Amino acid sequence: MPKKYHHGDLKNALIQAGVEILAKEGVGGLSLRKVAQRAGVSHSAPYAHFPDKQSLIAAISTEGFNQLYAELEAAISSHSKNPKKQLIEGVQAYVHFAMENLDTFKIMFSGVLEKEKDYSSFVDISSKTFKLVVEVVQACQNAGVLPAAPADLMAVSVWGQVHGIVSLALEGQVSHTVLDKHSIQDIVLVSIEQLINS
Repeated sequence: MPKKYHHGDLKNALIQAGVEILAKEGVGGLSLRKVAQRAGVSHSAPYAHFPDKQSLIAAISTEGFNQLYAELEAAISSHSKNPKKQLIEGVQAYVHFAMENLDTFKIMFSGVLEKEKDYSSFVDISSKTFKLVVEVVQACQNAGVLPAAPADLMAVSVWGQVHGIVSLALEGQVSHTVLDKHSIQDIVLVSIEQLINS
């Protein structure tokens, strides 16, 4: 029996249905018809919000980045006087977001969104999120916590390390002998500490 959406919240119900379908069937299994069926609405209802499949994927990714940004900002803002703590807490927030929003996280970074520059809301929030990372990196560099380098390149390096480890773990590519003894958070922190201490 398809779930019924709450009155007035059709867009979010469709986004959630899209996440569930993408998680189980991949982008090839996603259609607005299936999304409508899962949300418990008529086949034509999604078109009020999404003209095509790509616009739905863009909305899923945009909502994911909105949530990620909010969690990163909350983690970072409580340590405004301590850049190292901002970095560590920001990294932990990123790992937590990935673990708690596994399906959305995978979609956000899957590359299934074509012509992403056509979706201004997605471009805005993804750029804003990266800018936040750059600001933390710059603060760490100014405090001597991270090595000198162009802040945007160092931000990509930090993000790449964190994202790479999280992705490997989520895809089952980290040995269970390691994960039986250490959490993903612990593994990520070891990686970041190496960068900090270099």
